[in-house]
Order: sequence, then C-alpha cells, then structure tokens
Amino acid sequence: MNGRARTAGVCAVLAVVALLVALVAIGSGDYPMSVPDVVRTLFGGGTPADAFIVRELRLPRVVTGLCAGAALALAGAVFQSLVRNPLGSPDVLGFTQGAATGGLLAVVAAGGGTTAVATGSVLAAVATGAAIYLLAWRGGGHGHRLILVGIGVAGILTGVNSYLLVRANIVDAARAVLWLTGSLDGRGWGQAAVAGGALALVAPVVLAGGRALRVLELGDEPAVALGVPVRGLRLAALAGAVLLAAAASAATGPVLFVALTAPQLARRLTREAGPNLLASLVMGAALLVGADVVSQRALPGHQLPVGVVTGLLGGGYLIWMLARTARRTRAL
Repeated sequence: MNGRARTAGVCAVLAVVALLVALVAIGSGDYPMSVPDVVRTLFGGGTPADAFIVRELRLPRVVTGLCAGAALALAGAVFQSLVRNPLGSPDVLGFTQGAATGGLLAVVAAGGGTTAVATGSVLAAVATGAAIYLLAWRGGGHGHRLILVGIGVAGILTGVNSYLLVRANIVDAARAVLWLTGSLDGRGWGQAAVAGGALALVAPVVLAGGRALRVLELGDEPAVALGVPVRGLRLAALAGAVLLAAAASAATGPVLFVALTAPQLARRLTREAGPNLLASLVMGAALLVGADVVSQRALPGHQLPVGVVTGLLGGGYLIWMLARTARRTRAL
C-alpha cells in the first residue's frame, strides 16, 4: 500500500472511530442509552424525553468535543511542522496560557459570563501569538527560537494566571479553576458554534497549505528554491493555528495535551513524513470525545473534567516518548 492510500485509509478508520465514540458519548450519563437508541433518536425516533436528552443536552456537548479536539490537533500539527519538533504545541509554546489569561481576566476582573470568557480567551491568544511571532521571528528566526521564546512566555503567563487566581474572590476563583481544567460539562450550541465556526473557516485554508508546509520542513533554503514564500507561509500558518487553538480554548477551556499527542499518534499510524494535517484533525476529534467518555465512566457517581483525563493520558505519552528518545540516544 502506498503512502497516500495508507493515509486515506487511516483517516477513514479514524473518522469511523470518532463517529462511534461520539454515539457512545451521547448515550453516556445518568440516563444511559444504547447506540441504536441514540441513532434512532437522532433521526427523529424515540420518546420526547429521549429527543430532549439527546438533541438538547448531549449532542451539543459531543459536537463541541469533536470540533474542539479537531481544532486543537490541527493547530498542534501546524506548530510541530513549523518548529520541526514533536514538542511544538500550543500547550508548550504559550498560546494556551495566553488564552487562559484572557479567560481569567474576563472572570476575575470583569465578572463576565460565557461570552466574555470566550471573547477574552480568543483575543488574548491572538495577542500572545503576535507577541511570540515578533520576538521569535525577528530577522527570520527558526523553530528552536520559537520554542525558547514560547516557553519563556508560557512561564510568564503562568505566573500572571496564578496571581489572578490569588486576587479573585472565592466564587470567581472556583469558576476560573473549573474552566482552566478544561471541561465539556454543560456545553451548549453556543460553544459548539465557536469551535465549529473556527474549524470551518480556518481548516480548509490550513489543509490547502499542507504540501507547502511539508516542503518547509526541508529547511528554508530548499523551500525558497522550490518557490515557497517562507515568511508569508509561516505567518499565515501561525495565524491559522493560533485561531484554532484560541477557539478551542474558548469553547472548552484549556484542554491540555490533545494538540501535542494527536499529531504524533496520527504520524505513527500513517507512517508518513510531513504534518499529516487531515489525519491529525480526525485523530484529535476522536481523542477528545474518547477522553470525555472515560471522564464520565472512570469513577462511578462522579464526573471528571475532560482536561484531567487528557492530562493523564498525554502526560504519560510524553514521558514514554522522552524515555524512548533517550534510549535511542544511548544506543547511538
């Protein structure tokens, strides 16, 4: 099987997995439903109670998870391609922390609700992206510089976020901590529209630039020789990735490790070099909704925030990846 056929097959399988996991997620909760019952209700069958639970309560949550997971994974794939490093992701480079700062300011300083938090997180993430771009790519800097600058900015913003939590009253602090953990609980069509709208607008543009990003991974000089506008492509790719990460954070809170893990898992399945943008997108959707199912069923009688599950799984994967790299280094 050639590379393109394998990639197409992996994307198709992951899409089916994401759909099945989504149906299981819709059927999960205090009022459990089987997958056939969920499908029947989605297509107009079932009782009025089933229809209300599925269409008004659970479907928006699952759609938000699918769109946010896809947006985070696509953003992570772009970042990893730009910096040519598997550690490149919004979590490591400071963009997630910037979105968190905007959301915290909306909650703590302004006492805002859902709309204010979403707006603040998007604006702050965009501002963070602009600042990192100006600091890292002044004079045409490369990926390693972006990582160093991003880690520094992430550290600063983490301190700012801690200060905002300390200064907040107990009610606002509790709301802010729950949002910072990352959760799909109580998400409605408004949050789904934020994540899905950004994905619908930005993803086609990013996917269209996948071949140019693959050429850029060869290095600046080969890319220029092949006619790729290096600086323009970097700026456009960074802007798209920042918008995707910001919209996902606005919808679900800063869910960690999806942007880091999904592109790496997609690359291992496709065995293809390059950013693997489409495979990463579908992998992220399946990963976040799957984590949400685990968060609902891991502790009977208690529901974990999905960010806790992705943190545990993603942190474990990161440790495994670092240990594997260390073993390879020693073998050399």
